[in-house]
Amino acid sequence: MPFLLIFIIVPVIELAVLIKVGSYIGVLWTVALILLTAFIGVGLLRVQGLATLMRASQRMQDGQLPARELAEGFLLALAGALLLTPGFVTDAFGFALLVPGVRGAMAGSVMNMLKVRAVGGMHQTFRQPEREVHPQRDSEIPHHPHRPEVIDGEYKRED
Repeated sequence: MPFLLIFIIVPVIELAVLIKVGSYIGVLWTVALILLTAFIGVGLLRVQGLATLMRASQRMQDGQLPARELAEGFLLALAGALLLTPGFVTDAFGFALLVPGVRGAMAGSVMNMLKVRAVGGMHQTFRQPEREVHPQRDSEIPHHPHRPEVIDGEYKRED
């Protein structure tokens, strides 16, 4: 239901702002301003997106998980969608997401929200299945109560 309200309320607000701005500066200038903000926003988005991609690549080469960069990439995609949507209110939110400090704070919030959901869901999703008991087979296999079952194998790394 909240998403439905967003899809109803945001266009109504955008329409009201566009009508108000258009009445002050004229229709052609309003359209030109909307196109100008879209082009500037896409240019800034390209630069910041490449910088985020390079940071993520560097973290992966260092053997680290680029979690913050992934969250920032998601927010940059959202900023791009907002900047390409005609209107001044969505452009304001899109440009706000292009500011590194704002995006960093939002990325931290997104990561915390996803971490809580992932941890909460892990207890239900990754529960150890009940193990069947096979008296003949189980008597041959030594059990270690403090160690999970281990499957031995070989692998070959090919780069």
